[in-house]
Amino acid sequence: MELKNSVVLVTGASSGIGEATARAVAQAGASAVLLARRQDRLDDLASELGNDVLALPCDVTNPVEVKKAVQIAQERYGRIDVLINNAGQGLYASIEDIGIEDFRGLLNLNTVAPLIMMQAVIPLMRKQGAGCIVNVSSGATLATYPGVAAYTSSKSALNMISKVARLELADAGITVSLIHPFMTATEFYGSVKSGLSTAQEQEVGATSIAHPPSLVAQMIVNLIRTGDEEADLVPREYGGSFEG
Repeated sequence: MELKNSVVLVTGASSGIGEATARAVAQAGASAVLLARRQDRLDDLASELGNDVLALPCDVTNPVEVKKAVQIAQERYGRIDVLINNAGQGLYASIEDIGIEDFRGLLNLNTVAPLIMMQAVIPLMRKQGAGCIVNVSSGATLATYPGVAAYTSSKSALNMISKVARLELADAGITVSLIHPFMTATEFYGSVKSGLSTAQEQEVGATSIAHPPSLVAQMIVNLIRTGDEEADLVPREYGGSFEG
C-alpha cells in the first residue's frame, strides 16, 4: 500500500516508536491520526507535523473511547487505511513474583487493546476493499529470557492473533503484519508495569546497542508498503535476522 494520501492511525503516538512512526508516515504524505492518553504531548506533535494530523486522547483499553476515536477519524477523513497497534508496556518479574493484577493489566494493554482496535477498523477496511494493520510485537518473543514471561507471553499472544487475522482477512484485501523491534531507545524501560530496577539495569546495559525509534518506524513503513507478514530488527545472535 502506498502511504501518500492514505489515512494512518497510530496508537501510543505520544512518544517512542509511536511518535517516530507518526513522523515517518506524515513525511511520506499520509494523514496521521494519533492516539494516546497524554493529550499535551499529542497536541505538541500534531502542531509540529502540520494541519493534516488529528490528535485524539484515547485509552485504547476502553472500547467506548476507541469506538469514538475511530468514528471521529472516519468523519474527518472518510476512511482509515492503516492501523498501527503500537501502544504497549513491559513487566519484569520472575514467574513466582508476577503480580496477578499487574499481569491482567499488561494483557489488557498488550493483547486485548490491539484486538479492540482491530475490531474497530476492520469493518471500515472491508467496506473500502483494502487496508493494512501492523502490530508492534517484541524481539524478545524470538528467544527465551528469564524475568520476562509476563511481557513476552502478552506479545506472543498478539503474534498469534496477528497471524490468524492475516489468514482470515486476506480475501478482504486487508494485510496484517508483525514487527519485532530490538532494544529501542524509548521510555519503555522507565514505564514498566513492575520490575523498574531490573528494567533500568537492562536499559543501561543496552545503551550501546539500542536502536533509535526512527529505525523501527522505517521498518513499519516498509511493512505497510510491502504487505509482508513480519519483519524483525533483532540481531542474529539474539535470535533474529537483522544484519544492519
